[in-house]
This record gives sequence, structure tokens and C-alpha cells, in this order.
Amino acid sequence: MTDNFDEIQDQENNEDLNNICDECKDEDESVSQNLILTGFKICKSCRVSKTIFPI
Repeated sequence: MTDNFDEIQDQENNEDLNNICDECKDEDESVSQNLILTGFKICKSCRVSKTIFPI
């Protein structure tokens, strides 16, 4: 039973680390870095734009 649960958790973690930005839907390496640092799946350019224009 726990093996099945572990497989489901691994699949969910892999989906979170797919490096696709939630804002612009582009693939970038900085998405996983920002996910670890801030908890948001956004790329570097979207993070800068959200910092400058926070709406």
C-alpha cells in the first residue's frame, strides 16, 4: 500500500518540477529554481515583471 502511495507522490513531484512557467507557459530552467526559492512556478522574466508591475 505504501509503495503505491510513494509512486503517486513521485509522479506529483515530477509534475511540479517540469520547468514550465505558470504565467507565460514557456519552459525555462529558472522555474524550478524559483519554485524552490519562492514557492511559485514562474520564470525569471515573469518574476522580474511581477516585481516591477505587481498586479
